[in-house]
Parts: sequence; C-alpha cells; structure tokens
Amino acid sequence: MRPLVTLIGAGPGDPELLTLKAARALAAADVVLVDELVNRGCLAHVRSDARIIEVGKRGGCKSTPQAFIEKLLILYSKENKNIVRLKGGDPFIFGRGGEEVEALRAHGIEVEIIPGITAGTAVPATLGIPVTHREFARGVTFLTGHTKDGTEPNWQALARSGTTLVVYMGLRGLERILASLKTAGMDAATPACIIENGTLHNQKQRVATLGTLSGEGFAGPALIVIGDVVRFARVESEMRAATPKERAA
Repeated sequence: MRPLVTLIGAGPGDPELLTLKAARALAAADVVLVDELVNRGCLAHVRSDARIIEVGKRGGCKSTPQAFIEKLLILYSKENKNIVRLKGGDPFIFGRGGEEVEALRAHGIEVEIIPGITAGTAVPATLGIPVTHREFARGVTFLTGHTKDGTEPNWQALARSGTTLVVYMGLRGLERILASLKTAGMDAATPACIIENGTLHNQKQRVATLGTLSGEGFAGPALIVIGDVVRFARVESEMRAATPKERAA
C-alpha cells in the first residue's frame, strides 16, 4: 500500500542537494507541509495544483507548534491525500522527525522516510573540513546547543572524546559552550569555526580557535565546528589555527 505520508529531508540549504528520490516524491504530492529553513527552490518539484502549507520553525521567532503540525498531518492523511512533510537537513538529526513518525503511526498512518543530507557533514565540507580524519579525529559527535529541558551535556566527556564536535543551534549559547569546553579541559588553541547559511550563496564563516571564536556579526542559522579537522578550512582565518604537533611543541 502506498504510504500516506512521506517524510523528506530537504538537505542543508542548496536546493541542488535535494535527493532524486525526494524530488520524485515532491512531484507526486497533493499536500506539502514545509519548514521555514527549507530552501524554496526545492518547491520547484511540486505540482502547480498541490497545496503548500508553511509550518515554519526558526529559533528566536514565532513558530508553528509541533502538536499543530502533527494534527495537520493526521487530518490530511485521513482525506487519503498524498502528503509530504518537508524538513530541512535530515529529519532524524535534530529535526523532530521521530516525534512526527511516532504521532502518525499511533494513528495507524503509514510513513515513508526519505533521508536528507545533514548540515553537520555538508556545511563543514563547503570549507574543505572533513568531520572525520584518521590522523586528527577518531569520530564525530553531533550535539544541540540547547535542549528542551535546559540540561547540559557531559562537557568533560566531550572534551576528552577526541571527536570533532558539531553543534547545531548553538549560536545563542556560543559563549557558554566555549567556556564549558575550556573548563572541562579542552585546549583553548583547538581550532573552531562558525558557518552561517551553509551551502547558500550568502554563506559566511569565521575560523579561529576555542579561545578566540566570537559570534559577533552572525545571526544564524549557523553551525559550530570544534576540533583539529577545522585546520583544513579553506578560508582566510581571523587567527590561524595551530596544528596538533605545533600545540604540543
């Protein structure tokens, strides 16, 4: 049986990074519920007679309540329409995709998931930053800059992990994040950067270190990357990040 709801990740921003499978699903949709951060170029694949519903969510702005979005999905599904839920990045990485799937399945609604390219890997790649590198990072850790209940991660564990840290939605809490990592023992000379509007024509970045990085002049949406791999960034840095060998000397 054809799924009634297709949950799609639109990718990190550039509409050309939408997958072919996602484009085909959009072309078949009767109703598309689209998030604020989705590039509107992705809607070029939607039929002219399809209904597009804006259900935006953006930090610091008035947002459509999550419960209301789920009610809309359930409502249109009961009308036997082909529904697409279009979300930025990948819906299962800080995209509340799991919450929406859970709500739909609780009402007996079939769901297909079409993953998207997440900003956490694609945006650093625009600067030539590999989030993993066998000489400099044994892995990558994705984390959010703020949580629903305001709890903090284990900064000591993160500082000792040896992984690249990629922080989503962390711009407003940047000073707290950087200070917490330094207090937890991470070297202040560790390379770090901010990338705003990643993959888009108006992308802006700042490359510095854990001890010098500043969010001044950035409004978001932005990604923060912390770790030795940031030294691969192909931009003019405000401060050149030292290599691990240079820091150990």
